[in-house]
Amino acid sequence: MKLLHIDSSVLGGNSVSRGLTADIVAQQKSLYPGVEVTYLDLAQQPLQHLSPAHIGAMFGHPPADAVVQADIATGAAYLEALFAADIIVIGAPMYNFSLPTQLKSWIDRMLVAGKTFKYNEAGVPVGLVPAGKKVFIASSRGGVHSAGSPTAFLDHQETLLKATLGFIGLSDVTIIRAEGVAVPELKPAAIAAAQAQIAALAA
Repeated sequence: MKLLHIDSSVLGGNSVSRGLTADIVAQQKSLYPGVEVTYLDLAQQPLQHLSPAHIGAMFGHPPADAVVQADIATGAAYLEALFAADIIVIGAPMYNFSLPTQLKSWIDRMLVAGKTFKYNEAGVPVGLVPAGKKVFIASSRGGVHSAGSPTAFLDHQETLLKATLGFIGLSDVTIIRAEGVAVPELKPAAIAAAQAQIAALAA
C-alpha cells in the first residue's frame, strides 16, 4: 500500500495544516503498518506556474529551456505518484479565500486531458484516475467559512479542491477542518476538534 503526503503551507512549523497532515499520516500508518509514504512539500519544492512553454510541451513542442524541462519532468513524477497512491493526504490551508498558489500549480499538473480525464461523446468529463483511492484533506482557515456561516460563500478553497479531485475521478474525499484559527479564542478548540476527527478515522 502506498500513501502520498502533500503539504502546501508556507508557514513551516507554524502551520496548522502541516500538523494535521502529520497526524493523519501517523493515524494511517497505525491502520496500515508498512504503508509506503511519498512526501511532497510544495512550498519547499514548488512547481512552476504554467507558461507558454509548458502548454507548448503538451502539444509536442519540447521547451529549449533546461529549467522548464526539469520542471515538466518533476510534474510528470508528481503525476505518477498520484496514480501510484492508494491513500492521498493533502494539506490545504485557505489563503485569501482560495488555495496556496503552490497547491494550485500542483493541480494544474494533475489535470491532464487523456491521462487523468477525458470528455465523452456528450462533452461530459470522465475521470480517468483509478477508483478506490482515499483522499484526506487537512483544511485550515483563519476565519469560519463552513456551511451556515455568513461567509460560507467565500470558500473557494475546499470547494475548488473537491471539485478538481472529483473531476479526475477521486470521489472518496474526507475533509478534516480546523477553522477560525486566526482567532485566539477559537484556535485551540478548532485544532482539538480536528485532531479528534482524525483519531476517529477508521480503515
